[in-house]
Parts: sequence; C-alpha cells; structure tokens
Amino acid sequence: MIRPASEAELAEAVRAAHGPISVRGGGTRGPLPAGEALTTSGLTGITLHDPAALTLVARAGTPVEEIEAALAEANQRLAFEPMDHRGLLGTTGTPTIGGVVAANVSGPRRMQVGAARDHLLGLRFVDGEGTIVKNGGRVMKNVTGYDLARLVAGSRGALGVITEVALKVLPGTETCANLVARGLDDAAAVRAMSAALGTPFEVSGAAHDPHAEGGPRTVLRIEGFAPSVAYRCKALAERLAPHGDWEIETDREAVLAEWRGIRDVAPFHGEQGDVWRVSVRPSQAADLVARAGAKRAFYDWGGGLIWLLTAEGDDLRAKLGRYDGHATLLRATPETHAKLHTLQPEPLALQALTRGLRETFDPRGILAA
Repeated sequence: MIRPASEAELAEAVRAAHGPISVRGGGTRGPLPAGEALTTSGLTGITLHDPAALTLVARAGTPVEEIEAALAEANQRLAFEPMDHRGLLGTTGTPTIGGVVAANVSGPRRMQVGAARDHLLGLRFVDGEGTIVKNGGRVMKNVTGYDLARLVAGSRGALGVITEVALKVLPGTETCANLVARGLDDAAAVRAMSAALGTPFEVSGAAHDPHAEGGPRTVLRIEGFAPSVAYRCKALAERLAPHGDWEIETDREAVLAEWRGIRDVAPFHGEQGDVWRVSVRPSQAADLVARAGAKRAFYDWGGGLIWLLTAEGDDLRAKLGRYDGHATLLRATPETHAKLHTLQPEPLALQALTRGLRETFDPRGILAA
C-alpha cells in the first residue's frame, strides 16, 4: 500500500503510477475499486483552527474523532454531523475528514444545515496527472469561476486525491430534547414530521422507526439554549396535537445517544441482508416503502431519506419503478454490486458529464472509482 507522508510525496506517487490507483482514507466504507492501494492516512493534523472565524483546516487523513475533540474544547462542532459507517457496513478503520468530504457524508441535521459540501470553504487535491490543485480558501470566494471544491466533494476520489480541507464550523449547543410520538403508521409519521419542519421552531432532526422496540417511534429533535428548547418543545407539541400525542424527553445524554444511533442507522447493525439508501420526496416515502417489500425500513430527514434492509440480491430499483428520487446500494456482496450496476446503468447524459469531468482531471485513467 502506498502511504505518502506529505502532499508532495502523494503527487509524486500519482505521477509515477502506471496503473489504476485505489484511493482510501480510513477504510471504513466497504469494498473499494481494484487497483494499487493509496491511503491518505499519513496526511494528518489540524493545521489551523480559528474559533473566532469559525474556521478549521485539516489534512485529509486526520481522524474525524480528533477534529470533533478539538472543536468540542472550543464549544464548536461539525454541524453536518458526519455518519460513521462502520456499524452499518461491518468495517473497521478510522473515519477521516478527507473521506467525509470525498463522499459528501452527512447526518440527520442535513435537512437544516446541509451536507459536508455545504460547509466546505476550500480544499487541496492532487489530480490524475499528479498536479497539486488548490481551490477556495478560508472564505466563500472563487476567482476562477468554478467551484472545484464542491465538485470534488462527493466524487469519491474519481477526480483527485484530497490532501487538505478547510471547513466552516458552528458553535455548539447548550442542550437538546426530543419530542416523541408512538404508534404512528408510516404515512401519518411523515405527515407529522413534515408539519413539524414547517413550523418556526427549528427542528434539527426528524426520524421514524416503524420497527422500534415497543412499536413505531417518531422522534423530533430541538436544540439550543435551555429556555428556548423548553419553550419550543412545548409549543411544538401543542402545534402537532392533531398528529398524535407527543412526549418531551429532556435527558441530554439519552437524546445525544439516540441521534448518534439515527445518524449511523443503528437499527440495521448486525442484521443480515442488503442495505439501500433511498432519497425521495417525503410525500412519496410511505408509498415507496410499501412497494419495496423490504425486511426493515427506517426514515430520516423527515422522510426525505429512507434506509431499506432487503433480502440479499434483491433488485430494489426494479421493484420501485419510477419515482422522484434515487436509490443507492450501500451494502451487499461484490457479486450483487456488480450485477445491479449492470442492470441499472447511469443515464446517458450523466455518463457523458462524468466522462468529460474524468477526462479533464484524470486523462490517464489512473484514479479508480
């Protein structure tokens, strides 16, 4: 495995490569493309943290845990609360900030604050020719006219190997609480979550587990200063009375633990089967789950994100047919991944766009993805 200790070493390794390079960070997101392994785990360290400017710069291989610890000391946070995939995918390793940006990872708060891409101020990366590219900076400004940082975010290493990221961070929260309704069916839960998100009470999380212990559980998160949280919880419970009976839970540690589980899709941990991640209009979510015939379902983002656990080898996209959204197979055997990718190729227009970008940033086809 190639493990460069500096950006210059990484660029030289890419320039010297004669075959595909399989890029990885902490190795937490399952099977990777074939090719000579190149890891950014040797590029570590927070190079800048300016609490007053709400800015943090770190090398790509820096563990997310290290970054969160440093931010916590300043009562700050990564507001997009990146998911930890290890429990869901059965992987080991250490999540890195470069991997988070490369995959554009986010958690339950995405519907309120956006994903990793939306907090990215700039980055440095090495393209497929071994050229070091810097884009953006410590402010949201790009004189080239092209927002390469947001383009590379989510590209999973296909356009370049990220070496450093600059992120906008936000202040921490004093406290948090949950509003919980039990026994709602999927359609009623989505209506309740949509109603909550349409209020001015700043709901920062909305999830529904139809298979929770004790029956279906719908949970809404409220965060902020203690007096504000108490007021908003009470007012929201009254506003949502037509959608069920709502209980307020104020144990901060329990609330934090539950949302870590929601973020990491804890209900699926240890369960056998394929895992699909489906983005959809909330208004279509309950019907889509009914059509899927999955072993288990879990709703996040107020119904805009659905996690489905299906039988191994089940072609979920064929069952769902046409809908306003996208389904991604996240966990399956290599054989199932290959089979379903063949059955469901990308639309021609998207293939052409992807091909054009890769020819620009990686004309030699060195970066496997």
